[in-house]
Amino acid sequence: MSFIEKEILAEKNPLYGRATGIYKMTQMDFYDAIKFFPKFSLEDKIYAYSILGGIPHYLKEFDDSKTLSQNIQDSILKKGCILYNEIEFLLHQELRETTLYNTIIEAIALGNTKLNDIYLKTNIDKTKIMVYVTNLMELEIIEREFPVNSGIKEQANVQRGMYKLTDNFFKFWYAYVFPNISALELGDTKGVYNLYVKPELNHFSSKSFENICIQYLKNLNIENKLEFRFKTIGRWWNNNDNDEIDIMATDGKKIIFGECKFKNSPMAKADFQDLKRKNKYENETYYYLFSKSGFNKGLIELTKTENLKLINLEDLIQ
Repeated sequence: MSFIEKEILAEKNPLYGRATGIYKMTQMDFYDAIKFFPKFSLEDKIYAYSILGGIPHYLKEFDDSKTLSQNIQDSILKKGCILYNEIEFLLHQELRETTLYNTIIEAIALGNTKLNDIYLKTNIDKTKIMVYVTNLMELEIIEREFPVNSGIKEQANVQRGMYKLTDNFFKFWYAYVFPNISALELGDTKGVYNLYVKPELNHFSSKSFENICIQYLKNLNIENKLEFRFKTIGRWWNNNDNDEIDIMATDGKKIIFGECKFKNSPMAKADFQDLKRKNKYENETYYYLFSKSGFNKGLIELTKTENLKLINLEDLIQ
């Protein structure tokens, strides 16, 4: 991608301005990606997407006739398989000083999302770290995220916003392969999976689950199947009181707030009340709750009196 942009379509080159059309190939969304795994359960489809993202080259390495556990061990954690060295191969293609870039990407993958946090975690010189971060953003390996209602002034401040990896497989590789490379090089595939991957899989997939729920609402928006047609959608947070809302969508007048829970227990009335407490707006508001494990009776009863919709895995996927 960088070769096409810098060496073929850039201003200094003969083909500049001569393209009859440019179509930038991005990742598949969740609904296209899961077509690679028709035999997987609804839950395992979410896990697989959370691990692999929407890159066909990665998706085709999983075999849905095997269990998710087998696929992770055989296609990612096993020394010598294609995906085991994929990230290192990509970085060496695009970047020099890969050791420093590895350190930055790992820090972000482990939850250090603010620029100062990345600096404290990596100890890379402050004058240089922004250069490395900018290079990773140009390659679309990371991106800067702002609250959905933030203005241009806030987004122009390099110290504001949160950095995150754009690719699910990068997140997985840096969370579980990179830190355990010594054990994996010795062939301890099963040990790494049982000790580090399996216990964390629910938590690891929770952020991707939020993204899937946003994709779901975007599709309904296109089809005009929501209460109104929103213009912007994303996460919302307030640094002053540490409040965070998984999904906020608005047209400037009306608002949708969404909460996403990828846990083994059903969502309860308290989850809705907490979401409602965070709403500081007086706009007409609709609430969407997304849950891996369904909803309890008290919460279901509230749908009769509140602008509230409950979305389970069947609704979300099928």
